[in-house]
Amino acid sequence: MADTPLTLAETASVFGEQLTFRALLDGETAPARRKAMLAGKTEDMLNTVVRQIAFYEFERRLHDERRQGELAVERIGEIWLAVQAESLGPAIRLHDEYVNYWCYIPHFIHSPFYVYAYAFGDCLVNSLYAVYQDANDGFAGKYLDMLRAGGSLRHRELLAPFGLDAADPGFWQQGLGVIERFIDELEELS
Repeated sequence: MADTPLTLAETASVFGEQLTFRALLDGETAPARRKAMLAGKTEDMLNTVVRQIAFYEFERRLHDERRQGELAVERIGEIWLAVQAESLGPAIRLHDEYVNYWCYIPHFIHSPFYVYAYAFGDCLVNSLYAVYQDANDGFAGKYLDMLRAGGSLRHRELLAPFGLDAADPGFWQQGLGVIERFIDELEELS
């Protein structure tokens, strides 16, 4: 009866998406379609995490500055633009109207710092998927046990049966390796 924490809430769906994508990609024989699929998936994976971390950074800076007192909407827009410029880099030109785009994202008001949990969860699934790719028998049982546990265990205990520890930088590197392999496959098709 324990609610699943936000950091694990989308584990099943994102992991399922990864399995489905891989099956579809492996079944696709046309190089142009494979390339389009890989490019879309890679862009989506990078955008999800980079965008969510940028949103987190915006919230962190906003709340840090807010400790000093009220912030004018213009100042919030300045913080937003600064973070987005850092995140997106010089190749993206941000128009003046984009200064208020932060208002469009309900998480900032209704679920502060939700985006951190989403980025954490997405990266966690990538690392778990890396284990799955190299797994021997028994992965499915451990995975189902993890899902059954829901919010009754913290992520440290949930990941232990897979030999994973989110406190270890190698854990995150495993997940980045999944994206790296997609990029390698894409380069081979180019």
